[in-house]
Amino acid sequence: MVSPGNIGVKSLPLPGTWNLVPSTLEAMDAERLRAYILTLPHVAETMQWGANLVFWAGDKAIGGRMFALINLDDPGPDRRRVVHHALMMYAAGPDRFSELIEQDGLIPAPYLARAHWVAVLHWDAFTDAEWKRELRAAHQIVFAKLPPKTRKVLALSAAEQKRLVTARRKLLAAKVRNAKAKK
Repeated sequence: MVSPGNIGVKSLPLPGTWNLVPSTLEAMDAERLRAYILTLPHVAETMQWGANLVFWAGDKAIGGRMFALINLDDPGPDRRRVVHHALMMYAAGPDRFSELIEQDGLIPAPYLARAHWVAVLHWDAFTDAEWKRELRAAHQIVFAKLPPKTRKVLALSAAEQKRLVTARRKLLAAKVRNAKAKK
C-alpha cells in the first residue's frame, strides 16, 4: 500500500492495477500514464498532498525535481471537478505553455502556472501519442535543469545510486525526527 511520504523508483503499484494490459484503443487513464512515465529514465514517484502521484526526474532525496502529477482523488458523481481537481498537471515549459492553455481541456496549473505548468481536465485532451510526447518533453525540460550534483549521482551505477538515495533518506528522516523532538 502506498502512503504519503513513501518514495520509490518504479516500484509503487496502484491498488487494482496489477496485471493490467492496456489496449491502444482505450482512452488514456492514470494507470496507463503511470506505466508510460515509469519507462522514462531516472523517474521516481511519490504519493503526496493527499492522493497525488508525483513523478520526479531524479529521486527527490538526491535533489530530483517534479515534472508531472496525477490527481487520484475521485471527485464523485455529485461533485463538479474544480480547478484544484484537475486530472493531471505537468511542466510544459515556456515555449509550449501559451499554446497549450488555449487548447480545450487544458488550463494554467493552480499554484504552478508561473513555472509554466498546465493542468489537464479530461483524459481525451490528447491522443496516446500526444500524451507520450507531452510527458517525455516535460521530463526532458525538468531533467535538463537538474543541478550538477544530482546529475552526477544519476550518472553512477544503479547500485551506487540506490546506496546514496537510501543514505540520504535516512539522513532526511533523522532531521525530521530531531525537529519533532525539539517541539
